[in-house]
Amino acid sequence: MNLNIEPDLKYCPQCNDEYRAEIVTCATCKVALLTGVEMQARLEAHQEKKSPRSLEIFPDEPMTTIRKGQVLPMKQLQAYLLQQGIPSLATKESAENCTKGCRGGELLLQVRTSDLREVAAALEQEYRQTTGLSDHDTSLVEAVYNAHVQEAICPACGFRFATSSTTCPDCGLCFA
Repeated sequence: MNLNIEPDLKYCPQCNDEYRAEIVTCATCKVALLTGVEMQARLEAHQEKKSPRSLEIFPDEPMTTIRKGQVLPMKQLQAYLLQQGIPSLATKESAENCTKGCRGGELLLQVRTSDLREVAAALEQEYRQTTGLSDHDTSLVEAVYNAHVQEAICPACGFRFATSSTTCPDCGLCFA
């Protein structure tokens, strides 16, 4: 993470957005902002915490494939993981991969098996940021429409409604 931290500004500890000194809450994440000094200290502590992990991958280390895809997306994901302090390998699946330009080559992105927990956390964070899910309340995602009860909660908007209707009267989500 290469941020240029200004001590006179404030920063969001979640999305790293920069704000003027008088702003107190992140507009996106709705969390309290840190001063530039606090943010710099936090980033340094994060770097120290990540530094024990070696960025070198040795031939005898067990590896796990986390994704297969076109060269550019795999290289972008590899760069993102490296920013998070997680090394990875982008390798060809086999010698039979088509490289004549008809579809482009595909790569396997592999990480050390011991890094899987950190990889999962980094990918979840990246997914939430790029899809905008970090901006939304996802507490009702597990809600289920059950026609055998009298009342249901819409998993999309949280509206309570009678199950005699198969469509949420608030947002229009259809359950039929």
